[in-house]
Amino acid sequence: MTIRFDGQVAIVTGAGNGLGRSHALALAARGARVLVNDLGGATDGSGGSLSSAEQVVEEIRAAGGEALVNGANVADNNEVEAMVQQALDAWGRVDILINNAGILRDSTFSKGSLDDFWKVVDVHLKGTVNCTKAVWDVMREQGYGRIILTASASGLYGNFGQSNYGTAKAAMIGLMNVLHLEGARNNIRVNILAPTAATRMTEGLIPEPVLPLLAPEAITPGVLYMVSEEAPSRVIMGAGAGVFAVSRMYESEGLFLPEQERTPEVIAERFAEISDSTGQHELKEASQQTMRFVQKAATALGVALPKS
Repeated sequence: MTIRFDGQVAIVTGAGNGLGRSHALALAARGARVLVNDLGGATDGSGGSLSSAEQVVEEIRAAGGEALVNGANVADNNEVEAMVQQALDAWGRVDILINNAGILRDSTFSKGSLDDFWKVVDVHLKGTVNCTKAVWDVMREQGYGRIILTASASGLYGNFGQSNYGTAKAAMIGLMNVLHLEGARNNIRVNILAPTAATRMTEGLIPEPVLPLLAPEAITPGVLYMVSEEAPSRVIMGAGAGVFAVSRMYESEGLFLPEQERTPEVIAERFAEISDSTGQHELKEASQQTMRFVQKAATALGVALPKS
């Protein structure tokens, strides 16, 4: 099977450098028409010029592809809506959205300012919501869409000094879970990329000898699969240094406690049983947890539940 994107239109945010650039070039090389978005400027989100995004567009065109440049700030919904309209005016549809734009304002929670905290959340979370909302009805009406949300191991597992970034990135999980359910009937598939790459956002954080292993190009193949026609949905793919993995959230089997035992002391005493990973479950939607708990309680009490 060869994955191609002929006739499809893709929007890639933060595509002037690093991961976004790699994604945009790879999509174009496989036939997609690409709108290359980048606010420009430094990694603090201060903006600057379109030069990096324009260079990506010129690279795509030089290789025989179609591309447009766009300088929208993803945290500004009016600019985002204009960006999507630009793609629609030029090509009439949007098939793929890769939410990649981001900034860093690293600091411990104690020392960091609230202004910096919300600035990071605005770009990563609000920006992702703005872009996804702007293409959502377009994809619903055309009965096709592929959306990537970019998370991070900082959001999945934590990273010292990145409470703002980790908060925004963890929020992608909840957004993906709901959009996966709401988009399914219209053939919209939503996935998360949790990358580890050497980009302008990680300068100075990764030792020089390791940098070649962490090139953005080592990650992009996973993205291309997750925005392809045969893409999965509701997948968190970790990628870096040519390694690809899937992260999942599990819930332990759980322990029913009779009413007289529902005290913090009993929970403390039996916490090892409560947290035992034996027989753990991967839940597909929130109602499954409710019904699982009800079933477990009913079984313990000898109550027969009506068959659905």
